[in-house]
Amino acid sequence: MITFFLALLTLILGYMLYGKFVERVFGPDDRRTPALSKTDGVDYIPLPLWKIFMIQFLNIAGTGPIFGAIMGAKFGPSAYLWIVLGCIFAGATHDYLAGMLSLRNGGIGLPEIIGKYLGNRAKNIMLVFSVLLLVMVGAVFVYSPAIIMGGIVGDVVIWIVAIFVYYVIATMMPIDKIIGKIYPLFAFALLFMAGAMFVGLIIKMPQLPEIWEGIDNQNPKMGPIIPILFITIACGAISGFHATQSPLMARCMKHEKLGRPIFYGAMITEGIVALIWATVSSYFFFGGGAQDLGAETTASAPQIVTIVSQSWLGYLGGILALLGVVAAPITSGDTALRSARLIIADFIHLKQKSIRNRLLICIPLFVVTMLVLWFNIADEDGFNVIWNYFGWANQALSVFTLWALTVYLVQQRKPFYITLIPALFMTFVCSTFLLISPIAFGMGHLLSYGIGCTIILIALAWFCLWYRKNATFMQK
Repeated sequence: MITFFLALLTLILGYMLYGKFVERVFGPDDRRTPALSKTDGVDYIPLPLWKIFMIQFLNIAGTGPIFGAIMGAKFGPSAYLWIVLGCIFAGATHDYLAGMLSLRNGGIGLPEIIGKYLGNRAKNIMLVFSVLLLVMVGAVFVYSPAIIMGGIVGDVVIWIVAIFVYYVIATMMPIDKIIGKIYPLFAFALLFMAGAMFVGLIIKMPQLPEIWEGIDNQNPKMGPIIPILFITIACGAISGFHATQSPLMARCMKHEKLGRPIFYGAMITEGIVALIWATVSSYFFFGGGAQDLGAETTASAPQIVTIVSQSWLGYLGGILALLGVVAAPITSGDTALRSARLIIADFIHLKQKSIRNRLLICIPLFVVTMLVLWFNIADEDGFNVIWNYFGWANQALSVFTLWALTVYLVQQRKPFYITLIPALFMTFVCSTFLLISPIAFGMGHLLSYGIGCTIILIALAWFCLWYRKNATFMQK
């Protein structure tokens, strides 16, 4: 477990050192925030730091840092590298700058940010892309907790209906009425679950594969490590979905200098959760855990969560731990639909203070989400397909965000390499996944890598030409 402890220490140091550097690059100041200048009692409401952090953490967490880390650990200790490096240099930087740009621009949503720095055409594309992604999040994050709860008590369909009813209420209500009150409790449950797993690992201290012992370049069932690992572990490393959530909290912050603990800090915390679950699943797959717990190594991610939680923590502790796993996707799902409502409202310039205006957007939004949900319940493999497309769309969204952030940094004459390098890397990941994946083009590995490298060179050439043109303009 030496690799685990080194990775954990690196994440903490990353927040303290690189997070501070990224904060200095942006330069938060004492200007009036949207929560104070645009208070409306619905979405723009000042909240305390601890509450905003807990809500932001729960918003971005979902099942990604748990299920994604469990599946990604099948590639061995290489998962540690992606979680640590991705989280510090890509994910947390992406989340912080996206959140701060929203904060500094009146709490605007992601499509507005994209449009401001990449143009109106990109804005319109991202509007449709973001809403579709958020609808998929809403649909997927109804089903996964319903499966877990249905395995404990009741029927899956009943839980789907109950969760969706909650979605309707939470999406419509002012942010401080439901989200502001229960999210901190659910966040505590998720953190308790991660902490309990950490203690369990310390007690067990299993012998696990270390990073210097080599990595698996390919998993027979999942495919090549590049790019599959970087799509599988998204929320624990970098996720474009986070940039759709950050504006929710940007509209509740009292001061710009709270950005690093809220945006960068929440992402590092999520990385720690992913790191813990990657280690738990490494014990399960490679450290004899499955045999110790009387389970099969072919167990699914939800099954592993249930087995390990109840075995290590007992029935009551296991229920509390599972509550954190269940609460995370539910709360990410309702804020996804809330974000979709606000994105559409910003685009059509419809104020959201009145219930009538909220209903005008929410009713068709809920209908579409229910149709997506129903279609995938009816299809036995539907959710596997939509989850794969969601994973790719999630990372593709981060690509657009990173390029927009790079343009912003160039225009502000600030170190733009902190987003340019992650933008190029994620461009390669998303393009090669689309080429390699059997749900897309299904091309050969070498051909896909070759085309992916070509796409990176084209993107870099475009950026260099754009930079030369704009650098000359800025000098004038």
